[in-house]
Amino acid sequence: MPNNIWLLLGPEIGEKQAFINEIKKKLSPDNEETVYYSGDTTVSAMTAAIRNASLFADSRLFIIKCAEGIKKKEDIDLLSSCLVSPPNDTYIILISEETSISKGLEKSIPDPNKRIFWELSDKRKFEWVRDFFKKEGFSIGQEGIQTILELVDNNTAALRQECSRLCFFLDKNKEISGEDAETWLSHTREESVFTLFSRIAAGDISRSLESARMLLAAKETLPAIFAGLAFSFRKLLQYLTLKEAGINDESELRKIGVFSPGAKRDYAEAARRYDTMGAESCLALTAEYDFRTRAALSFPEQILMDQYLHKIHSCGKKVFLLNSKQ
Repeated sequence: MPNNIWLLLGPEIGEKQAFINEIKKKLSPDNEETVYYSGDTTVSAMTAAIRNASLFADSRLFIIKCAEGIKKKEDIDLLSSCLVSPPNDTYIILISEETSISKGLEKSIPDPNKRIFWELSDKRKFEWVRDFFKKEGFSIGQEGIQTILELVDNNTAALRQECSRLCFFLDKNKEISGEDAETWLSHTREESVFTLFSRIAAGDISRSLESARMLLAAKETLPAIFAGLAFSFRKLLQYLTLKEAGINDESELRKIGVFSPGAKRDYAEAARRYDTMGAESCLALTAEYDFRTRAALSFPEQILMDQYLHKIHSCGKKVFLLNSKQ
């Protein structure tokens, strides 16, 4: 089997990109690179480009992202035929944040060229942030690290981007505190699943829709968005359980990952809008729409997301109270 095709799976984007960079270093200096997203480009167009020789480049690299979306038998057979015998000057990388793709495609790739990049453990993420700032000449406290991990997407690519931005604003002569990290991240960070949850917590439907559109425009996948929101709603359930038990102890909030001022604000606002029933409904809706997304890849993502967000906002306590009076 060819040794110039790879399958890179899993949610850890940063380590995955580092692996791709190592592959690129081995290619010719005038390598020609093409990136496709399954769903945006037909498989027939991809395979036609792969089979056509380049007139100018000594090597060609084709990167196919969201490869889990290739599910039709005719598409699998067509792409597999390229993977089994690609041109000698051609390198192909299939990428997915899932942990598997179509078996028909997977069996076309040599086992040594398949890798799953798992999400980093909490300990490794903590060490990653600590070591990053140490290397850059900064000192950062535990609260600073925890705040960054709470506010930044759960992969090293996002962590590297946001930590690099912080270095432009922070003072090397002062230890980075949780308050410092939150202040500057709130000014510099782009839209993420966590900013989307903040809009939901505040009950701002228009800004929630806008945030979701920005995420989709930035090629964030719906499964990744739903995974992040499910994480936030599970944490909201833990927060509500503490509040209903009359527990407002700082150490207990820290145990569930709610300790920065921003997180406290978001979950306090969410608790005013959702009770336990509402939060459980939000979790159920998130699971339902995640399933619908994976089962109907041809359905417009934006329409699914808009439907989902309108239903999530309708799960608030005020809506339940209004319905119970009618």
